[in-house]
Amino acid sequence: MNIKKAVFPAAGFGTRFLPATKAIPKEMLPIVDKPLIQYAVEEAKASGLEEVIIVTGMGKTAIEDHFDTSFELEILLRERGKDELLHMIKNVSELVHFVYTRQKKPLGLGHAILITKNIINNEPFAVFLGDDIIVSKTPVMKQMVGVFKRFNSSVLAVQRVPKSEAHLYGVIKGKLVAPGLYRVLDLVEKPQKNPPSNLAIIGRYILTPEIFDALEKTEFGKGGELQLTDALRILVKSQEIYAYEFEGDRYDAGDKLGFLKANISLAMKRPELRLEMTRFLKSLKT
Repeated sequence: MNIKKAVFPAAGFGTRFLPATKAIPKEMLPIVDKPLIQYAVEEAKASGLEEVIIVTGMGKTAIEDHFDTSFELEILLRERGKDELLHMIKNVSELVHFVYTRQKKPLGLGHAILITKNIINNEPFAVFLGDDIIVSKTPVMKQMVGVFKRFNSSVLAVQRVPKSEAHLYGVIKGKLVAPGLYRVLDLVEKPQKNPPSNLAIIGRYILTPEIFDALEKTEFGKGGELQLTDALRILVKSQEIYAYEFEGDRYDAGDKLGFLKANISLAMKRPELRLEMTRFLKSLKT
């Protein structure tokens, strides 16, 4: 089966960016001139996905407004002859088909995915964590779709991290089956000591619909949250799961330093900004 649907969990409070996120959804914070979530939506589009399911919460209506049509703004831009900007904002609302559902309580990533069960309708699907911006020649999700078509199994994006940072991630124990590709033997969520590897799960997943049964069997853990990693530990006992070491540069824009790095790096890729940005960075005194 082809992967056509993607789930975007976006109900969190974004506490690491307070006070900015008191009134603005973290997903709408700008990286250069586009909100954070748009980069992942564009990756989904470029990977052949057709429907994006955004799981929102209280105070997230700005996300819906951003991907909606703005007739008044379009009329204004048309009247002022700003055709390039008009084309840009029309493209945003026409990227994919959007569906919205609410996560009424912050009960974790696993719960955010579980509430999309009826929308997914027994199909394999993708999951994007919008905090992770990944710059690559071939979109990371498109790389993962290629792995899924080969094995018809769930696929997790992984990246090597220093073992000293493994406690910040879900980590896999895997068996190498091809260059950069592992069959998952086990998973551990944020191991506090003795991580099984330094292969950390990054915010891209392809999941088979059996994940919903596994989530329903998973107990709520620390902080009253339903963890996706715990459900994957159940799923791997009944079907194969693969981990793919993707090609691309990843920025954790959910972290302040990563957010700044993403802004600088993506600004440097823009011809109209590169020269002045280079001059500015060279002028800074450390």
